[in-house]
Amino acid sequence: MRRKSTGRTATAPKSSIFQSPVFNFSTIAILGGVFVLGIGIGIAFSSTATFSPSNVASREFIDTKAPNPDICVQYGASAMVMDTRLFVTLNPFNVYVAQPSMRPGCVLRTNNWAILEQRKLVTGEQVRECKNRLNTFGYTGDLNEKPNIDCIYQNEAAKNFFITQPGAVAPPIETERF
Repeated sequence: MRRKSTGRTATAPKSSIFQSPVFNFSTIAILGGVFVLGIGIGIAFSSTATFSPSNVASREFIDTKAPNPDICVQYGASAMVMDTRLFVTLNPFNVYVAQPSMRPGCVLRTNNWAILEQRKLVTGEQVRECKNRLNTFGYTGDLNEKPNIDCIYQNEAAKNFFITQPGAVAPPIETERF
């Protein structure tokens, strides 16, 4: 003989990880916030920490290593200068690159060239030639000793691919003209 069903079924409550008091939504939100904060602090620390000369990760480190850092930061911008030599053969056509050398340098703004003229490091003729070509001066070495000064050209066609957004429609904002 069969028993009649009363319409009630005895079911055990399903346990869920989200229903347990240990893992409720506020706990998950707090753990997610701590995780994101930890990643942010880690990125900030690793990008500004400079413990050795092999880690040049900040503008402040480059500013302190520039020749005459007080003059350079006040009247221009510190720079990393790369010297390299290229050898080109024509028959057969080949290009060879020598090992580059990196050293600290400084780029002066055009309205601050008087510093170089006052110290008699450039002549009036050099200033005129550089100004006629809409260039500026850059140097390596201490200004009080024998610096290597060049009339340098600002290449506005060079792009900073670290800040270029893929798919961006607006043109990049121009940097400060020296």
